[in-house]
Amino acid sequence: MNSSPTVFSGNKYSDIYVLNHYIANHITENWQTLLLKNQDKLLKTFNKAGDMAYGAYCYKLFRPIHQQLKHTGLRPSPWLPGDFNISREWGNANQSDQQRWMWSTITSNEGKALGTIVTIIFHDHTQFRLPRQPQVVALTETSKEAVVEALSKRSTDFKNALEFQIEYAEYLRSLENEG
Repeated sequence: MNSSPTVFSGNKYSDIYVLNHYIANHITENWQTLLLKNQDKLLKTFNKAGDMAYGAYCYKLFRPIHQQLKHTGLRPSPWLPGDFNISREWGNANQSDQQRWMWSTITSNEGKALGTIVTIIFHDHTQFRLPRQPQVVALTETSKEAVVEALSKRSTDFKNALEFQIEYAEYLRSLENEG
């Protein structure tokens, strides 16, 4: 992190909304610097493997958050930004301004679920580019069904988008039907 890292302490960060604020501040302070510092590597990755470059970027962006969470006895499940297979994506018709919503449930070492951090990654499928700063949203819901319901109420686009694994399966079926 660019500024000296804030260390979570005790119950101060047990609230999912406070944790969300901390993560949002980390993103604001670091997202562009990280892009600039890793631009060449990420561009090469995008040219070879497409969207995997965004996964590499997210890993670098969230790694300091994971270190802080570990030190405080909090665990994201799955790792931030979330499970790609159940994420949802939508955007403009030319694929240059997409958004993918993923999420991770945050639990204490004792197994108490504190809530969910939803990560929104704005990205471009035509070139490696993040059109806007990633965003995070805190939810008190923790089960997949409750998170999907809460996000569906928040966004009609989310509600109408398919989970990646379902979307991909339908895509593969459409290819079989063409042949």
